[in-house]
Amino acid sequence: MMEICIYGRGGQGGVTLAELVAHAAIREGKYAQSMPSFGPERRGAPVLAFLRVNETERIKIRTEIAEPDVLVVLDPGLLHVGDVVSRLKKEGTVVVNTKKALEAMKTDLKEVNNVAVVDAMSIAKEILGLPIVNTAMIGALIKATGLVKLESLEEPMQERFGKVASKNIDAMRRAYEETVVS
Repeated sequence: MMEICIYGRGGQGGVTLAELVAHAAIREGKYAQSMPSFGPERRGAPVLAFLRVNETERIKIRTEIAEPDVLVVLDPGLLHVGDVVSRLKKEGTVVVNTKKALEAMKTDLKEVNNVAVVDAMSIAKEILGLPIVNTAMIGALIKATGLVKLESLEEPMQERFGKVASKNIDAMRRAYEETVVS
């Protein structure tokens, strides 16, 4: 089972990211679970979402993820808040929305072996016209992990975003292409 924590801020779409990937995994015949962890936060406040995907059996646990295989960081300012990175499993992966090059991010995250970077903010602003990075970060997550096929996300995005789905799919695909993985 792959366990993923998504760190972002209210309004960036972290909860939606988890839901969309869970729907895609289920469409592929996998078992998936997504859930948010937030209180009465407002736009801009830190938000955490959880995602579990298992290829072979139902997911019976319903707890928050304490030690994830993957961290998806929508706002790089959250990387050093609390003990975010220290929660990661030893061979885990951190996927970061950042303007920094891979080597610079690896220097910042010296305790992490597997790092993936993409400038999701620039992609989102260019394609969507908004600083909402979730669909771009789905592309980065898929590039770093191979968790689901990109095509499996198209229908959930159509259902979720309606008329603007094609732009979100474009953002996801572009981020997939531009993500650099160590």
